[in-house]
Amino acid sequence: RRERQRFVDKNGRCNVQHGNLGGESSRYLSDLFTTLVDLKWRWNLLIFLLTYTVAWLVMASMWWGIAYLRGDLHRARDNTYSPCVANVYNFPSAFLFFIETEATIGYGHRYITERCPEGIVLFLFQSLLGSIVDAFLIGCMFIKMSQPKKRAETLMFSRAAVVSQRDGKLCLMFRVGNLRNSHMVSAQIRCKLIKSRQTPEGEFLPLDQCELDVGFGTGADQLFLVSPLTICHEINSKSPFFCLSQRSLRSEQFEIVVILEGIVETTGMTCQARTSYTEDEVLWGHRFLPVMSLEDGFFRVDYSQFHATFEVPTPPFSVKE
Repeated sequence: RRERQRFVDKNGRCNVQHGNLGGESSRYLSDLFTTLVDLKWRWNLLIFLLTYTVAWLVMASMWWGIAYLRGDLHRARDNTYSPCVANVYNFPSAFLFFIETEATIGYGHRYITERCPEGIVLFLFQSLLGSIVDAFLIGCMFIKMSQPKKRAETLMFSRAAVVSQRDGKLCLMFRVGNLRNSHMVSAQIRCKLIKSRQTPEGEFLPLDQCELDVGFGTGADQLFLVSPLTICHEINSKSPFFCLSQRSLRSEQFEIVVILEGIVETTGMTCQARTSYTEDEVLWGHRFLPVMSLEDGFFRVDYSQFHATFEVPTPPFSVKE
């Protein structure tokens, strides 16, 4: 079968692009902090460097402009004259004075004098502006570095889902695992069935979302994810797969979106990992190979068999049949 367009990729990326926003694009600027955090790293670093570079050049130019308008540049080496900023002879020296002030390195050779009210006002403005820029940009970089998106890379989903019997009931199953020793606190899993349908009124819904029960009533959706777990959806009269059989599976078109959420134990931030299974990735009459074994004093997980399945006798009929 030719691979069709997915709603959610296997790596969790949603294939949805927003276009023709018109005047609504101004909403991104109203939430500028989140917009910067959502940008890619290369754009973040470029904005970070350009903002500081422009701010440094503008503020240094203002210090140089004060010295130029007061005539300090021409009388800077006159020991009898009291300039606004001592030992500022040109733009490079004004730039160095600004950097020393902004970075609180220490004045030493260059310092502001008390006979310069405009310099004092500019100094106060520079301190406030520098604090705001530092808090905004450094906060943005810190939030971006501490985002738990990369934590989702160490949460695994099986490449395929299987349909087989468990406890005498036909079930749709897939496997999840955690590669790190640190736990996912309050881990919870949800499943959505994405499938087009037409309502009795004739309305066509191209991406209708339907919830798949993976143990809401029994608490099975709350995971203790210290070892690989097999998530089970029982196919019964309330399931959207009530009429699904081995033969009809070949002609169906649907996508199962799996969403795993939890709190990262080391940072306390909420992490979300996603994947999806299309009808081509659902294996009828298969079961996952065991990956747990008991060693000397501990349990060992063999992740080389994480995606492996084997065939088991399974009725080819639907639950309804």
